[in-house]
Amino acid sequence: MEGIKLSFPPKTPPLSVIAALSLSSSPVTIDSSSAATTVPTFVFSDGRKLSGTSVLLRYVGRSAKSLPGFYGHDAFESSQIDEWVDYANVFSSGSEFENACSRVDKFLQSVTFLVGHSLSIADVAVWSALAGSGPRWESLRKSKKYQNLVRWFNSISLEYAEPLNKLATYTAKKPSGKAVSAAPRSKDQQADNVNDKGKPEVDLPGAELGKVKLRFAPEPSGYLHIGHAKAALLNKYFAERYQGEVIIRFDDTNPAKESNEFVENLVKDIGTLGIKYERVTYTSDYFPELMNMAEKLMREGKAYVDDTPREQMQKERMDGIDSKCRNHTVEENLNLWREMIAGSERGLQCCVRGKLDMQDPNKAMRDPVYYRCNPMSHHRIGDKYKIYPTYDFACPFVDSIEGITHALRSSEYHDRNAQYYKVLEDMGLRRVEIYEFSRLNLVYTLLSKRKLLWFVQQGLVGGWDDPRFPTVQGIVRRGLKIEALIQFILEQGASKNLNLMEWDKLWTINKKIIDPVCPRHTAVVEERRVLLTLTDGPDEPFVRMIPKHKKFEGAGEKATTFTKNIWIEGADASAISVNEEVTLMDWGNAIVKEVTKDEEGRVTALSGVLNLKGSVKTTKLKLTWLPETNELVKLTLTDFDYLITKKKLEEDDEVATFVNPYTKKETSALGDSNMRNLQRGDVIQLERKGYYRCDVPFIKSSKPIVLFSIPDGRQHQPLAAN
Repeated sequence: MEGIKLSFPPKTPPLSVIAALSLSSSPVTIDSSSAATTVPTFVFSDGRKLSGTSVLLRYVGRSAKSLPGFYGHDAFESSQIDEWVDYANVFSSGSEFENACSRVDKFLQSVTFLVGHSLSIADVAVWSALAGSGPRWESLRKSKKYQNLVRWFNSISLEYAEPLNKLATYTAKKPSGKAVSAAPRSKDQQADNVNDKGKPEVDLPGAELGKVKLRFAPEPSGYLHIGHAKAALLNKYFAERYQGEVIIRFDDTNPAKESNEFVENLVKDIGTLGIKYERVTYTSDYFPELMNMAEKLMREGKAYVDDTPREQMQKERMDGIDSKCRNHTVEENLNLWREMIAGSERGLQCCVRGKLDMQDPNKAMRDPVYYRCNPMSHHRIGDKYKIYPTYDFACPFVDSIEGITHALRSSEYHDRNAQYYKVLEDMGLRRVEIYEFSRLNLVYTLLSKRKLLWFVQQGLVGGWDDPRFPTVQGIVRRGLKIEALIQFILEQGASKNLNLMEWDKLWTINKKIIDPVCPRHTAVVEERRVLLTLTDGPDEPFVRMIPKHKKFEGAGEKATTFTKNIWIEGADASAISVNEEVTLMDWGNAIVKEVTKDEEGRVTALSGVLNLKGSVKTTKLKLTWLPETNELVKLTLTDFDYLITKKKLEEDDEVATFVNPYTKKETSALGDSNMRNLQRGDVIQLERKGYYRCDVPFIKSSKPIVLFSIPDGRQHQPLAAN
């Protein structure tokens, strides 16, 4: 598509065409100042022209090599797309706007995209029509009237935020004066209004479009968990919204807790979250400059070396009592500082403290510690240093030096904000604005890396990626889609309200994402399974191909074998009465003629006849079943529970006191032969059982496929002891 120019009237930009060009990274020159053009037009290098929004959108769809299926995967899908592209014009009709919203909302009830199972110009056309309608669509989004439509709109906005945000440049020129909302807004956020100068109002204090610089700064002392993910995704969101950038900085100032393993996995998890960053830095990159700054503050009388024992120092801080070392001379401080640098016995007794205000009611201002002596080897730079800066000292320094404009911090650090600003002031460095958001707190969930590490060390979990852990790797292994996590976190926005949240909402969002597309399979629990003999069933087994998902063609087909003898669940067998008609799913009805039980009254065998003309509407029991063949695969169905028994663990709670003794349950089952093709990470639904993620795929007949149960958002049921 090189050598093409897009011209259009300044007051009526073709948003769908511009969005499609941006999404497909098409090298088209955009000319929005052509007063001579009355309709959107492509002007080719050889003088040829194409005109009209729908025509141009279809041309981009056909030409986009970077987006397979952008104009459909076959002729049928392309025709469906044509219908939606034409229909998108309805949204410009004031009287038909809500009717159009209602129609699309109903259509999206069980699908992820308007056509097929990937983004197409059909989605672009309708999305752009809504985004360009300004306050009318914004008010409907907040009303929750069209939840399927809002889910679809938000999902596209989040996944393709970077290219779609470019539309704000053109909507700013519209007479309505409203910018595109290219990402979901929480109730704590305002829509992006555009003033006379075309500059959006901002939520970040003092932010300027194109000049925002943010950092995500995890300590490499554990894996990324869902709490960190909130901070990471908010940084990503604001960077995209204000056309700024994010850097990743590892706050590696405590060698006792940190390791290269954690660094590598944090980078991996940041990638999993889809965080695009400019570069990776380390606080340890700045150790020489930080040492110079500490010495500078000592020379200026703004810091001192203290050898007060730690417990006494803590008590003095609580009581507002000056340390005996507070008025050391510069020379006394520098002498002790040199002992700390050397890691001598004397140096090990000392720390550097900032000289702030010991009588300040905010205890964070009472001479915080800036440096500690610690002779441990650093995971990245070895034994070069015997002293390490604290977070309170290093963070404001590096933020300012790296050009960070806004430091996003959870509200648990609120009392330390004044300290942050004072430290920057004493250092004589550029001010960095702090922007607070609420810490993510979830019921029955540990987000303390120290307590999570305890579970790992005690062998109570299989590692940091255990599916019972709230780490990114753990929840993904459990079956959570990153798209659901992003939607869940951004729906909260940058709210400062502290809430203890249920997991149910997150898993409900996840279900809406996986249900429309995940294949359906069948499993029967091995224990007490019962053989149902159909006396008029097929003498020779036969195979029929049926859809893996009746509403989603993209899931493909599965081979189902029909035999005279079939396995059904023991619980189902015990609910059947003699002469009762039941429905065998994906086959038809049958009438059970005989029920055989053992001495304890448990059903051991069933016999019946097919009644394939019978109505499935009249039967009470709809049964899953498997053929009696040697092609069935062994399964281990794994359910999980919370690791702790207390809804909210306080900081001083002893974690061992609240360990849940029953957090994992494994059930042996048989599955249909098609499950041999499952890959690790595949998400499926077992009919009448729920959603599962494949953790260990088929290797050989003697080893079971391991499936992890995925919560669906319904009320949590604790696991009982086996």
